[in-house]
Amino acid sequence: MIIDRIDILHLKNPFLHPFETSFTRFVERDVLIIKVFSEGLVGYGECKAFYGPLYNPEDNGTCFHIIKNIIAPVILHQEIRDPADYMKKISFIRGNRLAIAAVENALWEIHAQREGKSLKTLLGGTQNEVKVGVSLGIEPTVTALLGKIEKYLAEGYHRTKIKIKPGWDIEVLREIRRHYPDITLTVDANSDYTLADIDLFRAMDEFNLQYIEQPLAEDDIIDHAVLQKAIKTPICLDESIVSYDMARHAIELGSCKVINIKSSRCGGLCESVRIHDLCMQHNIPIWVGGMTETGIGRVQNISFASLPNFTLLAHDIAASNRYFKDDITIPHVNITDRCTLIVPDETNGVKYEVDEQAMERMLVGREVIK
Repeated sequence: MIIDRIDILHLKNPFLHPFETSFTRFVERDVLIIKVFSEGLVGYGECKAFYGPLYNPEDNGTCFHIIKNIIAPVILHQEIRDPADYMKKISFIRGNRLAIAAVENALWEIHAQREGKSLKTLLGGTQNEVKVGVSLGIEPTVTALLGKIEKYLAEGYHRTKIKIKPGWDIEVLREIRRHYPDITLTVDANSDYTLADIDLFRAMDEFNLQYIEQPLAEDDIIDHAVLQKAIKTPICLDESIVSYDMARHAIELGSCKVINIKSSRCGGLCESVRIHDLCMQHNIPIWVGGMTETGIGRVQNISFASLPNFTLLAHDIAASNRYFKDDITIPHVNITDRCTLIVPDETNGVKYEVDEQAMERMLVGREVIK
């Protein structure tokens, strides 16, 4: 495929409700959409960075720079055989994985159109539908959080995850378990603790959590290994897993018993499939993490979640209306009455189209690179 043009679209989509984590409170999804043109075909990729370097070192500003000034000159008007070929061509770039993945995802869409196959088929997916869990932010009160939990349990979500931070942890868990002793429950610390909190995590063993997600530093696997040996509850690594090699090192060190794969955080689907295969070899349960994506990134997550090792745990993908009133796919992503998502596939007729009019409504900036 010859890359003819790349558009970088800057959108802002308000959240239905503010979403608070240990590091910030979001009121809108500030997002870059990458639109790649190639020989009459168009592919879309979503850059999953935020407006600041809050989740990892990248933000929308750095990603815009890398895509426009570093990636585009390498691939524009050049022949790219497939996404793997693209990854070879830009392998000189260190880090900047969210930017790399945004373009790679768009190329996967073009590759699927050229091959006449679904993304699920090209990735090696085997599942027709995937289970959905709910991720709940930090609320003003425990009572408000309990109300949210009740709402989403009634809708059938397969796993309840709550965000925690120092001062919003043990007592919150105790109150949740008092009301809901048997639900599948996990917590996400977003790297807000240290080994000095080891007794707190030992105390969490009593709450029968499915896992504790990323309790320690975002770039750590050493201290996590110490913590995992000290507690019974499985640790799930998220921010620490940025590549196949980091996943391999974490497994070898015993830093975790579960891994959350966010394909953008790992530089794209090519690398993420490798991590999936590695975890499958080592019997490490995995699930697909979400980053409050718009519909473009959400649909691509569904296809990735269809791979064969994504069977045990529920995913952070969810329906569009969990976060947004409006979205940029037709149809919007919706869950079934089984609280699952149907995987788009050439054999089942499920297909999503990009809603260009919706993107225009949300547009705050556009860069055209020819």
